[in-house]
Amino acid sequence: MVELKARADCASQHLLPRSAFLNAWRSKPFLHFMWGSLISRVGDWMDLTAMNWAILQWTHSPLALGAVNACRLLPALLCGLPAGVLADRMNRRQLLLLLQTGIMLLSLLLFFLFLQQVHLGAVLVGIAARSALQTMEPIVRNALFPNLVTKEAVPSAIAANVAVLNLSRIIGPAVAGTLMLYMEPEMLILLNGLSTPVVLWSLLLLPRTADASASRMAQETSSGLGEAFRYIRSHPVVLSLLWLAVVPMVFLFPYTSMLPVFARDLLKVGPESFGALLSMSAAGALTGSLWLSFGRPIRRTGLWLLGSIVMCGLGLLCFLFSSFFWQALASMYAVGLFSQIYRTMSRITLQMQVDDRLRGRLLSIALMDRGFIPLGALLFGAVAEWANALAAGLAMAAGCIVVTLLVGGVHREIRTM
Repeated sequence: MVELKARADCASQHLLPRSAFLNAWRSKPFLHFMWGSLISRVGDWMDLTAMNWAILQWTHSPLALGAVNACRLLPALLCGLPAGVLADRMNRRQLLLLLQTGIMLLSLLLFFLFLQQVHLGAVLVGIAARSALQTMEPIVRNALFPNLVTKEAVPSAIAANVAVLNLSRIIGPAVAGTLMLYMEPEMLILLNGLSTPVVLWSLLLLPRTADASASRMAQETSSGLGEAFRYIRSHPVVLSLLWLAVVPMVFLFPYTSMLPVFARDLLKVGPESFGALLSMSAAGALTGSLWLSFGRPIRRTGLWLLGSIVMCGLGLLCFLFSSFFWQALASMYAVGLFSQIYRTMSRITLQMQVDDRLRGRLLSIALMDRGFIPLGALLFGAVAEWANALAAGLAMAAGCIVVTLLVGGVHREIRTM
């Protein structure tokens, strides 16, 4: 009883004991899964870094950069919900195989479009098509965790996955920035596509544990999305967390889209330094996720969520007024650190409160918040185009701080968590 109570207390604080974290890594299927995730995400970050730089070189327009990233992220609003339903109805491993194959083919198509410098409209269509599949993939991937580890290790699997994602954010941009010194950016899009067979092999190594449960899950999820929305309406804390998630998506996370502009216009640096900035942000995010995994339980979780977003805004302000490059790197580290503290705490809270049969649908609703990033990317890209990069950055940082405080003031459930 004491052990069960300790586990319950740990879950209520949205943190993990060290032994639980290690449990996930003791699962051989989970190890295979994480290796595939690492390779896939490193390729994605190399692709993203190269694509942003290639678009800026091609068009010399911050607004075009915002449009490209809008096409990359808008499918989150359209394809997330169907992905959640499919993840709860179909074999998740087989669904991932299909999605990764489609992503590979579209990556090769985008390489050709960039190589030939076809009309920007064709590139936008290709990016949107691939992004539709990339939107579905993480929802299915996260929903697969319970099939690979024991029930007690599910929280540790969530945290471990976050750590792997952040590690890829360190490796991918750094490798991309270095490679772009010796090759054209579009070649990195090709490398991303060519790495997919390794990811497919990691999925083929997984056990077929989901096959036997596919028909059962299909029967249990006959109510579709309605059950997930009813669950959210009946849990005010979950609803408040979803509202809070919109703030950083609009005002903070577009910084990854705007970073090439900030690097070029404010810091006066090239692609290798741009990659270093992204990697430093990822290093901060990795630190945050590991700290949450191994640290002591945190009291007043809601205040931590609000405070971490405000700290992100302050970190962005420090970045904008950096006099030296090391100051810019330190500021990006802080932005990555506090953004991941917020993101990980919020995600663990959501996932630990839902049954496996609802996991895919609830994740698809929660991850729809990514669809607000293009809104911010277009808005602040337009500000940078019509005013300047500093004005755009100041609007992002101020909005992040002010709106977070307003949301915290309106939604008392967050402050009392």
